[in-house]
Amino acid sequence: MSKNTATASGHALWAKMPKANAELFALTYGSLVTELIRDYDDANEINNQLDRIGHSIGVRCVDEFLSKAEMAGINIPPCTTMRDTAEVVAKIGFRMFLGVTAETSNFSPDGRAFSVFLYDNPLAIFVELPPPPSGGAIASGEKDLSKIKYSNIFCGVIRGALEQVNLRVNCEFVRDVLRGEEVNEIRVELKEVNEIR
Repeated sequence: MSKNTATASGHALWAKMPKANAELFALTYGSLVTELIRDYDDANEINNQLDRIGHSIGVRCVDEFLSKAEMAGINIPPCTTMRDTAEVVAKIGFRMFLGVTAETSNFSPDGRAFSVFLYDNPLAIFVELPPPPSGGAIASGEKDLSKIKYSNIFCGVIRGALEQVNLRVNCEFVRDVLRGEEVNEIRVELKEVNEIR
């Protein structure tokens, strides 16, 4: 599937999706993250929980993705390479469900890994992460929230969705605008192709 076809398909599917208020969406997600911060002491555990929640969402997104595309008369051809998969995830999936267009780049030489770049992150509006503790010391009873990967749910969604089409991947947030970087980057690496049963 070409980039232009994928982009056009993403826009067509976004037009047919019911919309939610972006601010309400971001605030609701922020409430979820806040609740996880209250429930867990370790930033790594909070990141794991966001990934787990995202995985559950991603597993369900594939069915909706395919059924909405079929109802809209949009043919999503089978992806034969990870490059095809990356384009569908970035140009159609992110656009369809979040209304944002993502870009793909940094493909590994063997074609098994790529990066998804998000220039607009609808989850991160109104968010400011705390800086790391000065001197590296954390006061007694305090949590080091600087290591939270706030939008880690995206990694779980990608992982869960690709698992449904028999691709087992590792997915990691490697750059985050909330940490002062210029772009959000999610690195996706294929671990194995599961047998179709």
